Amino acid sequence: MRLHRVLGSLLLVAAAGTFTVGATTVTSVTKASPAPLGRVVPAAESVRPGGEPYRITGTTVIRVDDSPKARRLGQYLADILRPSTGYRLPLVTHGSTGIQLRLTKGRFGAEGYRLDSGPDGVRITADENAGLFHGIQTLRQLLPAAVEKDSVQPGPWLVAGGTITDRPRYAYRGAMLDVSRHFFTVGQVKRYIDQLALYKINELHLHLSDDQGWRIAVDSWPRLTTYGGSTEVGGGKGGYYTKADYREIVRYAASRYLEVVPEIDMPGHTNAALASYADLNCDGVAPPLYTGTDVGFSSLCVGKQITYDFVDDVIRELAAITPGRYLHIGGDEAHSTSHEDYVRFMDRVQPIVAKYGKTVIGWHQLTGAHPAKGAIAQYWGLDDTDAAEKAQVVKAARNGTGLILSPADRIYLDMKYTEDTPLGQDWAGLVDVKRAYDWDPGSYLADAPASAIRGVEAPLWTETIVTDADIDYMAFPRLAGAAELGWSPAATHDWDAYKARLAAQGPRWEALGIDYYRSPQVPWPTK
Repeated sequence: MRLHRVLGSLLLVAAAGTFTVGATTVTSVTKASPAPLGRVVPAAESVRPGGEPYRITGTTVIRVDDSPKARRLGQYLADILRPSTGYRLPLVTHGSTGIQLRLTKGRFGAEGYRLDSGPDGVRITADENAGLFHGIQTLRQLLPAAVEKDSVQPGPWLVAGGTITDRPRYAYRGAMLDVSRHFFTVGQVKRYIDQLALYKINELHLHLSDDQGWRIAVDSWPRLTTYGGSTEVGGGKGGYYTKADYREIVRYAASRYLEVVPEIDMPGHTNAALASYADLNCDGVAPPLYTGTDVGFSSLCVGKQITYDFVDDVIRELAAITPGRYLHIGGDEAHSTSHEDYVRFMDRVQPIVAKYGKTVIGWHQLTGAHPAKGAIAQYWGLDDTDAAEKAQVVKAARNGTGLILSPADRIYLDMKYTEDTPLGQDWAGLVDVKRAYDWDPGSYLADAPASAIRGVEAPLWTETIVTDADIDYMAFPRLAGAAELGWSPAATHDWDAYKARLAAQGPRWEALGIDYYRSPQVPWPTK
């Protein structure tokens, strides 16, 4: 009887999870449940749950087409899954079971995909490799968060049965990293790229020059980096990217299906350049290097021909190492440049960008000049920005200027969450997680034509951001919301549903070593 009572007690404990006999831990044999098919960020266009799940096991293979790009995608997926599952997951080119990455034509667009899951396997189908890559990100989120760890975990590795069909709302889904106020190494930028890719962001905007530092090598103007790049906010040592460094960032971003958008901010935000070359100043006197955070005090000399020789050289060299479509010329906070000089400068600089085969992007003050045909303006105003300024942007949009939306009081990742947030700024207000998510890019600028909206971008300015941990804390969880605004259909936009899906990302970030802000607005899982 005593033995029967002990066994009965053990069975009751086992039904609840795990139990220990002596020094041995026994895992419950109760059936594990996969994550719901729709519990992903960004929300998918269509989710049809149904059928039995697929279980990744030691016999699972990854089937790819026999092409270099397909094999690289298969290898990328295997590199994610092997450390945590402990399985071999070999790449094969034949078979109908396991995990399949398959290209088709004419069904899903440039970045869309379909994911089918059932007891025989998971199949990701897309028209382009970018779609397969985005489907892989969805597959990651359907697996337990422990799949992101770099050591063997117990599993099981279940993928819910059913079908996801997905494609982006907007073609441009960006994040900006300011490497001028504080410099970040190639390795740190790569880390951020991996974080962006998980949420289907496809544009990395690098803010490469400002008053506090010049961060990209220009062979014809070498002191821009050796002198202008030698400091940062607070007086640190600064740093810069050689052309080889920049090419490596571009290459790595492309491997994650992100396009790099380089920015050279002008005619303002140029003290690092002015300090490096006295001739760029109207009075021929170079100012000292600057390590503060004030804005609006610097300007290139609009009336000098050397200014345009300088701009031509910089854009020519930067365009030559940038395979992407865009080159950002800044244009914000040019308070030391008269309106007439600002218009004159932009009229001369935009054709230089076109000459070297790139499309101009500028901050939305560009719309106060004459935006070139095909130019894109990046709106960073506030909900309560002056109506006349908004009307100027809308007028430009009606005349053909594209728009990227980055309203500072909604999507600037450097704004404080609360008054007590130890990092960040509050000049645009406090931006909690709900506020960052709860707006619609399609209707944000009243009367702007829907066709003008190219997408959204979440900038991270770095006056107070110094370390990877700082980036993590300010970007997460708000970055995920920005990604959803850019990717998901407007019909899926719902805060209550989103915050539940967002909460499920917490354990994944912990597994990835992302030290995120535990917003009280989100029902994070308890351990």
